[in-house]
Amino acid sequence: MKRDYYEVLGVARDAGTDELKKAYRKLALELHPDRNPGNKEAEEKFKEAAEAYSVLSDPDKRKVYDQFGHAGLGGAGGGGGPQFQFDPRQFADFEDILGSFFGGGLFGDLFGGGRRRPGGEERGADLQYNLRISFKDAVFGQDAMELAIPRLEACEACQGSGCEPGTRPETCPQCRGQGQVAVRQGFFQMLAACPRCEGRGRIIPKPCRTCGGTGRVERKTRVTFKIPAGVDRGTRLRLQGQGEAGRFGGRAGDLYIVFDVEPDPSYERDGSDLHRRLDVPWPLLVLGGALGVDTPYGRDQVKLAAGTPADHVVRLANAGVPRLQGGGRGDLYLHLRAAVPKSLTAEQRTAIEQVRQSLDAVDAAGEPGEGFLAKVFGGSDKNGKKKRK
Repeated sequence: MKRDYYEVLGVARDAGTDELKKAYRKLALELHPDRNPGNKEAEEKFKEAAEAYSVLSDPDKRKVYDQFGHAGLGGAGGGGGPQFQFDPRQFADFEDILGSFFGGGLFGDLFGGGRRRPGGEERGADLQYNLRISFKDAVFGQDAMELAIPRLEACEACQGSGCEPGTRPETCPQCRGQGQVAVRQGFFQMLAACPRCEGRGRIIPKPCRTCGGTGRVERKTRVTFKIPAGVDRGTRLRLQGQGEAGRFGGRAGDLYIVFDVEPDPSYERDGSDLHRRLDVPWPLLVLGGALGVDTPYGRDQVKLAAGTPADHVVRLANAGVPRLQGGGRGDLYLHLRAAVPKSLTAEQRTAIEQVRQSLDAVDAAGEPGEGFLAKVFGGSDKNGKKKRK
């Protein structure tokens, strides 16, 4: 026995249009054959949910169903009432609800139609290639990147038709070229893909011996493309028409290049901005002056003021990564750190000691322990705790 349509969708009998659509969308996404390959039970439940929604979303059919139930739509015992032919393609809501998730043609394999066009053409499958590139190529891009991609291409012997040269496809005798046949299921009559021609409307009497009638052969093909400046990990580049060839003259799918970027020892990336830790000689922090810095775009100079803190951050505008959507480049942030030598000559040690004693003498009237090195690295209070800046 057929289940109650309201029970199938899990809604109350007074459910509104939006509630029906929401309930159907949830079930369809859960039960869709693309997410449940080979699961016949899920496929049947998917059809059941589509059937229920097609009736309840139509005011006239819902009114008949509410009054007479399933018998009102198909006639009790198959007679005495109007026959209802269910064809999901006539309901725009189906595409609106699920088209963005499954790429259109949702009901092609279940109810006949969808991806195949009249004449049997089928669009080729999309391909994805994961490409790891250097940090430099991610920042500056590359004009000519070449990859060898294995893919299905049109058979040269039959020009993609699948027919042995000198022969032609014939109209399917079972569906007479329509690609669909009527199938009864309970009180409903549905349109399904023709089993003889698989919905193409044509059959191949003599398959091509090179490709076995598929119209395609596998080859490894070299594809050249441009890497845009500024790509990041996870960036996806679409190469239209570079996927697998379509069957029986259908257009080719697309190739998607998904980038992964090798880490760089000097820079950390945050969107279009770059960050770099930079060791600076502590006398330069104390006295100030010009500091030479390497950036991705060449050598630059940074002017440091006297008494620059050891944890200071310097921003170099427009020295980061190009923005993919345009609008210049990001910035480079230099995180300064005091470079303290691990070993000193006797002369250097004497000179530093003299400077420290000189500064200690100046601070003699101030807080104890407020010497030269304490000033450079932040200082401490009377209790030995580091001061906050």
